[in-house]
Order: sequence, then structure tokens, then C-alpha cells
Amino acid sequence: MIIRIVKMTFQPDKVSDFIVLFETRRKTIRDFAGCEQLELWQDNAQDNIFFTYSIWNSEADLNHYRFSDFFKDTWSKTKPMFAAKAEAWSLVKK
Repeated sequence: MIIRIVKMTFQPDKVSDFIVLFETRRKTIRDFAGCEQLELWQDNAQDNIFFTYSIWNSEADLNHYRFSDFFKDTWSKTKPMFAAKAEAWSLVKK
């Protein structure tokens, strides 16, 4: 099992746009083979910082999503809204 956490800092005026985009794509991401869970978290103190938290059955499943045309399209729409470079971690539970 792979836990994937991605931190995204958005331009303050783009937060609403990002939320709309995420909500329109959430189900498709969640329906990718091997995706067991997908959540969107918002920072308590800085409302332009978000984290996606997802659980994948395997690294192969995660990579199948990450290298998909759907991901590339989603990322191309998300990235211009950033105020800072995204950070990502892939973790395993010990």
C-alpha cells in the first residue's frame, strides 16, 4: 500500500477555481484502478494551502494514474494556479 500526500499552495484568488476543478475530477481519480481512498485537506491557518491524501494498492497503480493522460490534463490546469511549487511524498506504513 502506498500513501501519497501532495501539498499545493495556490494563489489566493485561485482557491475557488481549484476546488471546482478538484470536485469535477475527484470521482475519476477515485475510480482509477488501485485507488482506495482520496481526500482533499485544507490548511487550518492558511486557506490557500491544500493537501491531497490518497491511498493506492501499489506503486504501479499510482504510477498508472500519474502517467495517464487524465493526470497530465488535470495537472496542466492545476499548475498555473500555484503560488509555490508543489511538494509530494509517497509513503508506506511500517
